[in-house]
Amino acid sequence: MIPTAPLGRAGLPVTRLGFGAAPVAGLYAPLAEDAAQRTLAAAWEAGIRYFDTAPHYGVGLSEERLGRFLAGRPREAYVLSTKVGRRLVPHPGPAREVDGADGFFGTPARERVRDYSADGVRRSLAESLERLGLDRVDVVLIHDPEAYAREALEEAYPALERLRAEGVVSSIGVGMNETALPARFVRETDIDVVLVAGRHTLLDGEAAHDLLPLCRARGVDVIAAGAFNSGLLADPAAPGARYDYGRAPAPLLARARRIAAVCARHDVPLPVAALAHTAAHPAVRTVLAGMRTPREVRENTRAFTTPVPAALWADLAEEGLLPQAEATEGDPR
Repeated sequence: MIPTAPLGRAGLPVTRLGFGAAPVAGLYAPLAEDAAQRTLAAAWEAGIRYFDTAPHYGVGLSEERLGRFLAGRPREAYVLSTKVGRRLVPHPGPAREVDGADGFFGTPARERVRDYSADGVRRSLAESLERLGLDRVDVVLIHDPEAYAREALEEAYPALERLRAEGVVSSIGVGMNETALPARFVRETDIDVVLVAGRHTLLDGEAAHDLLPLCRARGVDVIAAGAFNSGLLADPAAPGARYDYGRAPAPLLARARRIAAVCARHDVPLPVAALAHTAAHPAVRTVLAGMRTPREVRENTRAFTTPVPAALWADLAEEGLLPQAEATEGDPR
């Protein structure tokens, strides 16, 4: 059974392992509708009740597929997050002209337009609700505003703050692949959630040095995504292993294999250690894992619920392979 934890000031009951819905929208390769629905059904059957999506994922396909899956299920039975900052507009040509853009395949003929204005935020959320077929979501995150910091802080954030005050959403925050701007949001605004992807892993301890301690001190809950760094920490022996959405650099590939070798000495599969490390920091409420197939759901669920011996962390630290000691002070899974 996957435990739950309270998220945000509303205390939303998120499962400690969440479902990242980018892969079911054709990330890296097309995925048929029935295959996507089988994966979502497997996640539900496994007890996962927190789902994260975004307009960016498959130019709306992720939200549409997730909405079709959730239709008819009790709204109080799950927690759902989506994002704002990219609005979707029709592409004037055939879908094949944009197929594969930003790594998504088999997607509708749409284009992404960056919009962090107050009006854009409200429109984006309304459009997401339409694609999802729902009247509300629980968490809304400002998505990847690194190059739009002023607009995100001065326009998008106040709009989300009003939506939270109106009761339209329960929790608000930011979702990024870096730590500097999220830390600025934590210091300068009243967000209650941060989603950080790929910066709190066995290969990258950036978030544990600054963002996570700050969030813990300010009472901001963390959603940690990208525990496998796009796959390298799931299987470093795989041909063409990816790191942060691209081909894994040789030094990181070698480091991942060294970590895997230490894990093997303790009979701990690398994915088990990767998920446990990311989940263990006390600021982290839930770990998002992108899953494409029912098999991946089963493997990740099993990995997440497998205990890790303390001796493994000690050996990784001794060999200089543990990025941040604070991250393994406990395992609240």
